[in-house]
Amino acid sequence: MIKRALSRGNDELRQIELIPNYYPYAPGSCFVKFGKTHVICAATIEERVPLFLKNTKTGWINSEYGMLPCSCQDRTERESVKGKQSGRSVEIQRLIGRALRSIVDLSLLGERQIKVDCDVIQADGGTRTASITGAFVAVYLACQKLLKHGKILENPIVDHLVAISCGILRNTPLLDLDYSEDSNAEVDSNFVMSSDRIIEIQSCGERRPFSEEEFMQLLKYAQKAKCELIEKQKLALGIQ
Repeated sequence: MIKRALSRGNDELRQIELIPNYYPYAPGSCFVKFGKTHVICAATIEERVPLFLKNTKTGWINSEYGMLPCSCQDRTERESVKGKQSGRSVEIQRLIGRALRSIVDLSLLGERQIKVDCDVIQADGGTRTASITGAFVAVYLACQKLLKHGKILENPIVDHLVAISCGILRNTPLLDLDYSEDSNAEVDSNFVMSSDRIIEIQSCGERRPFSEEEFMQLLKYAQKAKCELIEKQKLALGIQ
């Protein structure tokens, strides 16, 4: 029997909050809270694309991810001071970028780029999944600004995008792990999903292999969470 913080059930999300338009200057932004994990996602628009897309009449979306120095118990050195990003930051921001591109018709953006900054201000597990879930809200709002100003004629977003972590701790499958659970888990998984499809799965037997049956239980938990997270996004965006 796993005793979780706030008496959470094994298949229960932490308290989720999505606050849209958090930044006044960004075309789209979202302050996302997964329990004590807090991330600010901001989408900005550039009227140009990377060189490899020049004259292709299609757009691009990419992301930058970082953890602020006091987001963890031990101060994290700024990567700008180190002179390079960590491998972890690069891997996560690539994940965020390709996840967002999977649910956007880039041809409808025209030759412009949306950049999404995901800044972790407080970390307690699941920062990448919180970033993806909040980044969708930020990009959706940015696209609404483009529509409002007549820069695009059709909404390029074709589906919702959410992500959630799952894992196995002491042989017990759990949904939405906090740091104390994640750091001790035998199996760690991240699920990135649209409303009816899987976009990416990252699963690793950190301390032991896991069975197909265990994996299917994690997937079941993730699919349950997906529906709840999409409803949170709809509420934040004021859409049906």
